[in-house]
Amino acid sequence: MGILKKNTRSDDLSRSGPPQIPSLDWNDLYHRTSLVSCLVQGVYAMERDRKNKRNGSESLATPWWKSFNFTLVESETLYDARDGSIYGAVFQNVINYENTPDSIVPPRYVIALRGTAPTMNDVLHNIRVPFETLNHGGRSKHVIEEIRYFVAKHGNTAVWIAGHSLGAGLALLAGKNMAMSGLPVEAYIFNPPISLMPIEQYGYNHTLNCVYRFTRDIIKAGIAKVLDLDEGQEGPRYKNLVSWRPHLFVNQSDVICSEYIGYFNHVVNMTEAGLGEISRLASGYSVRRMLIGDGENWSSSSSPDHLHFLPSAFMMVNKTESSEFYDNHGIHQWWNHMLKQSATFNSYYSMNYL
Repeated sequence: MGILKKNTRSDDLSRSGPPQIPSLDWNDLYHRTSLVSCLVQGVYAMERDRKNKRNGSESLATPWWKSFNFTLVESETLYDARDGSIYGAVFQNVINYENTPDSIVPPRYVIALRGTAPTMNDVLHNIRVPFETLNHGGRSKHVIEEIRYFVAKHGNTAVWIAGHSLGAGLALLAGKNMAMSGLPVEAYIFNPPISLMPIEQYGYNHTLNCVYRFTRDIIKAGIAKVLDLDEGQEGPRYKNLVSWRPHLFVNQSDVICSEYIGYFNHVVNMTEAGLGEISRLASGYSVRRMLIGDGENWSSSSSPDHLHFLPSAFMMVNKTESSEFYDNHGIHQWWNHMLKQSATFNSYYSMNYL
């Protein structure tokens, strides 16, 4: 999932980075997207600096955050406990912006998480995604601890979280955890993995896709009702989750994340058809997790580990078509200066969960 080879793209900001933004406008989504995606790229570069022993003047990571007036909080770098690789970092905004009533509140800290590096440990983390067990890995627990620490110290409005690919999955889990606790943070989720089949990529017609999704929902909702698995969706934690809208960034040609498009469109269609309750039950329940249950109480729906269970979201879709996996899944597409011409933006807010 999103494995990036050493020479696929240069870590040199001057060669591969975005055009310079003369004056960052925090209200401009494209400015924020460019900035945050560059911070995530900075984590990729940090890991490759470490692995390739690029130190001092040979290091390529620093410009990715320094050019946006951020600094690295070195003591909070996230290392994998097994192989020592860098998979995340915390960046501090060194400029004190004045908050205005109609302006986005700039972050004081951004926790950024990279995607997959070519290591066996990262591959093993990716294998957790289709089985809905990414939350059981050490990284997930570490990220949640990190974000809770910064939120407790600085407040939830001062902290943003971002991730790409595997890191997007971890960021999504952590963000959902915080939202359900009543402490939502701004989240930028690039090319997040989804455990649902990317049926849009198989070339079936629209009618067949709708029939498949509807049948799947009927079966899952029926099981949830029979086993009383829907009771956890009525508590305050889930109402907190409904009000949280992370920013999802997906490419319509990316097999890793494109099913988010079909997922949200299906929820809208079901709601408009008066079948929103069925969609709600089906979305919050995973047959796969039930089948591979490892001792947890699967009858409870009050945990945030079901990756794609998102009642609400802002979603940007890059419609640029490419036959290359890297172009469709790479982080670099989100700072491309042509993004405004190739992307659409939608906001989803589900009233079915209230």
